[in-house]
Amino acid sequence: MQHERVLVLDFGGQYNQLIARRVRDLKVYCDLKPCDMTIEEIKAYDPIGIIFTGGPNSVYGEGAPLVDKAIFSLGIPVLGICYGAQLIPYLFGGKVEHAETSEYGKREFSFVKDSPLSKDIPQTSVCWMSHTDRVTALPAGFEVLAATQSCPFTAFGDLKKKIYGVQFHPEVVHSEYGNKLLENFLYEVCGAHGDWTMKGFVAEQVQKIKDRVGDKKVLCAMSGGVDSAVAATLVHRAVGKNLICVFVDHGLHRKNEPEEVMQVFRDGLGMNLVKADAAELFLSKLKGVTDPEKKRKIIGEEFIRVFEKESKKIGAVDFLVQGTIYPDVIESGKGKSAVIKSHHNVGGLPDVVDFKDIIEPLRDLFKDEVRRVGTELGLADSIVWRQPCPGPALAIRIMGEVTEEKLATLRDADYIFREEIAQAGLQRDIWQYFAVITDSKTVGVQGDFRTYENVIALRAVTSVDAMTADWARIPFDVLERISTRITNEVKHANRIVYDITSKPPATIEWE
Repeated sequence: MQHERVLVLDFGGQYNQLIARRVRDLKVYCDLKPCDMTIEEIKAYDPIGIIFTGGPNSVYGEGAPLVDKAIFSLGIPVLGICYGAQLIPYLFGGKVEHAETSEYGKREFSFVKDSPLSKDIPQTSVCWMSHTDRVTALPAGFEVLAATQSCPFTAFGDLKKKIYGVQFHPEVVHSEYGNKLLENFLYEVCGAHGDWTMKGFVAEQVQKIKDRVGDKKVLCAMSGGVDSAVAATLVHRAVGKNLICVFVDHGLHRKNEPEEVMQVFRDGLGMNLVKADAAELFLSKLKGVTDPEKKRKIIGEEFIRVFEKESKKIGAVDFLVQGTIYPDVIESGKGKSAVIKSHHNVGGLPDVVDFKDIIEPLRDLFKDEVRRVGTELGLADSIVWRQPCPGPALAIRIMGEVTEEKLATLRDADYIFREEIAQAGLQRDIWQYFAVITDSKTVGVQGDFRTYENVIALRAVTSVDAMTADWARIPFDVLERISTRITNEVKHANRIVYDITSKPPATIEWE
């Protein structure tokens, strides 16, 4: 079945993946493609609508990304956002100039003319602006649809040709009725029916995998993370016992994770799941190692060796399952394909497995869609909404040498942090949150005794795509409970600090 599709052409803006996610949330399938896609490629894609994204350039600047004007002769509705909005009048002979007053952040705008875009949206509302250029003259056939005090062409369009532009960003939550505007473009302008649902996706994928695999063997490296868990469950639904999963327990997982993986997938779902106990091996290899990059290399190499050893017991398989998701394969705005990771946790895995082909059932999905598929498959929230964790796991959340003592301390502190965030009802509002053991020691007083322990740092951020992130404003009373519990309940914990650095300049992880 071919879904109705919208094409999102990427001009390099920071919210471009978010635009695509919003479209899919509105039950219309879309792909994010480079802005230099040819007319022939666009025709072959056969979209019901096209969206031009924002971007950092000025449309009149040297080397600015443009599109072939023939795109407007295809009879396909077009919506331009920010840079994409400025591009439309520029190509039609209008004027785009540097604005005397730049607009950033929330602005009140008003519709001055009714159009399909404004259906069921109040005449005046708040939008999110981010621009230094602005349209100063519209070409023939276009008319103003909305304005702010300093931006007279906030929204405009050629209603006959179904070509629209909005200077603001409807895809961000700060635009009050931005989602409704996108919905209006999809349903009122493009005539979408909304046939993209996770229930339909699951049914289609299960049938595709059945048809492709038949009675052949499939192998999966199960990390316990969301992507591998959902991918494995989807394939298991299609091929049952013909799927063999290998879970490498390297002793660096968070509290109770290995036990939960085995309980949920082997005992609960009946998966053919093999557990490789390798904690002692990994800890021995990490002994005395303090450099984070060396830690990563050691863990990656050992993971591959352990997985290779287990896969040799299984023998040749026909397919290898990977939890590749859409952001891993999205092409950039300049048309260069991203490198597809060979395994979502540890690179190089396919080189050591004797297989004929790869199954990537989540390849077309964003992370939030993967979670919805997991829910559709009946996986528990504890699996579906599990916090992201890097491949080296707790090894790079411990500054300096990794020891059993530090691992035990970090597991307990991190568990309390996650438990209190969940009890406060904040787990869906924060992108990522975890504890870190620093290599700085400080003096404390516990039970009338002097202590000298490593400082524990808490990290929590909000984000859309992890490219940029802001520190989460966790209420002080919640932070107080977390700190009190950790210092009272966890051995070797006498001081808790909270990281209030955004990305950039910091990264989300500490190492």
